[in-house]
Amino acid sequence: MGRPVIGISSMIERAAWTVWEDVEVNVSQRSYSEGIDRTGGLPLLLPPSEAGTAEPGAILDRLDGLLLAGGADLDPATYGADADPTTTNSRAERDRFEVALARAALERELPLLGICRGMQLLNVACGGTLVQHLPDAELHLHTPGQFSDHGVRLEPGSLAARVVGSQRVSVRSHHHQGIDRLGDGLRATGWADPGEAIEAIEAPDRRWALGILWHAEEDPSTQVLAELTAAARQVTA
Repeated sequence: MGRPVIGISSMIERAAWTVWEDVEVNVSQRSYSEGIDRTGGLPLLLPPSEAGTAEPGAILDRLDGLLLAGGADLDPATYGADADPTTTNSRAERDRFEVALARAALERELPLLGICRGMQLLNVACGGTLVQHLPDAELHLHTPGQFSDHGVRLEPGSLAARVVGSQRVSVRSHHHQGIDRLGDGLRATGWADPGEAIEAIEAPDRRWALGILWHAEEDPSTQVLAELTAAARQVTA
């Protein structure tokens, strides 16, 4: 049995090198792909694609699992809201692409993990909405350019608690937005400690669908990526 293929959504940013002085690029932190590789999966980067937005199944046919990665704020128009001044750097083409992938992955019960923005996108893909700037945003993003550390409490018996291996965990976070109205079929199973901001959501009627607001890929000791890979391996079995 070969390694399960895990698709990882990529960001759209601007970069410069050699003769390319200022161009748009598809990028992803190596911690995502290295984490999947280290846990027995085969990482495959997924750049936003209009063709993929129209036919997400053509991409998912090649995958055993999907990782919706972090990045810029979602365009509030994606969930029917006006933009708050604190919402920045949105890329509507990425939002459309990942919403299409998330909905199709849920429909076919492909193992799905959303991290930070990826959790927020999972919620929006299911019809939920976001708080564009959390009242306790300083807990989750106290210093720009650095991770914040805080606790998370998880619901006993939840997928989130099983994946983490505990009902409490210390996490690394870097976000200022969060869940407002939960999407259809989703349940909150993790909360910031201190605070009440939702830190984990899951779809209990699906095979394996989890969203977490913290950056598990930045902690080599975490089991989150290993659990995604294990769930994806069941697809190939």
